[in-house]
Amino acid sequence: MLFNMGDEHMKLTTKLMSAVAGVALLSGAQAAMADGHGLTVGYFLEWPMPFQYAKVNGTYDEALGAPVTWVSFDTGTAMSAAMASGDVDISVSQGVPPFVVATSAGQDIQILDVAVSYSENDNCVVASGLEIDKDSAGELAGKKVAVPLGTAAHYGFLSQMNHFGVDITSMSVVDMAPAEGAAALAQGSVDMACGWGGALRTMKEAGNILLTGAEKEALGILVFDVTSAPAGFVAENGDMAAKFLKVTADANAMWADEANHAKMLPVIAKDAGMDEAATASTLAGFAFPSIADQLGGTWLGGGAQTFMKGVADVFVEAKSIDAALESYEATVNTGPLQAASEM
Repeated sequence: MLFNMGDEHMKLTTKLMSAVAGVALLSGAQAAMADGHGLTVGYFLEWPMPFQYAKVNGTYDEALGAPVTWVSFDTGTAMSAAMASGDVDISVSQGVPPFVVATSAGQDIQILDVAVSYSENDNCVVASGLEIDKDSAGELAGKKVAVPLGTAAHYGFLSQMNHFGVDITSMSVVDMAPAEGAAALAQGSVDMACGWGGALRTMKEAGNILLTGAEKEALGILVFDVTSAPAGFVAENGDMAAKFLKVTADANAMWADEANHAKMLPVIAKDAGMDEAATASTLAGFAFPSIADQLGGTWLGGGAQTFMKGVADVFVEAKSIDAALESYEATVNTGPLQAASEM
């Protein structure tokens, strides 16, 4: 089932309500699994990752002993809604901010692994005609910006504006999915747009970024995605979740060896709906931590939980969410990943 959550006029609160409305419902996909029919997994198009090589080759189906249905999404908030309604069992590469938005609103979903770490592939772009860069960012006050609310791009936008001392309340912030924001920037209907992947590349054709990935990281603006799933699904299907994560980890390890790039790149590019040059360029800005690294202190051993609390506090301050959880420790479940490390 496809979800269109990109309505630029839809308020974030509406998204949150839709995201948590179906938490108590029995997942149709879970029921299907009980009958041996497999599971449903959400992912992004134009967001190339090694797992897609395994996806195309049926490696997940073989490892799980059941078919996997793949459904593409435009935003991480749409993934949250799909997991809440029971239409999706696992979401690959959900941004941390939309995960935080959902869990802060009461949705019982968990992080299972660190899907990808990146910084250059998620950013905000200022229209070329404004001639605004990091030295004149204060001029963004009062400007109109397209931002996919409750996503990694939204958090990056808030953090960058905070760094530059730009009052968010002075700006006109319009909720747009990245592709819509890119089109609006090109048409001149917004002064700045934020997004990722193919949409970000399109945005750069009409403008410039304020901070590089390295500059953002130096400020503590991290950007990484996770593999997430409803807590109920994980509790009932821990072994299946572990096998899924193992296939993903193996694909990441395969990509880590450059000798495999020639074989993997064409397959990943085709599945991502991109040409090989753009795919290679995007992947060059991605890092895929090993299971051992993910279980360490920087990531799921504590760093991710601390980072999520920071994200939530920023969203509360910006009045994007009502309140943050006291701690995000319970939103991380390393059990399946630990099991995967022993397979």
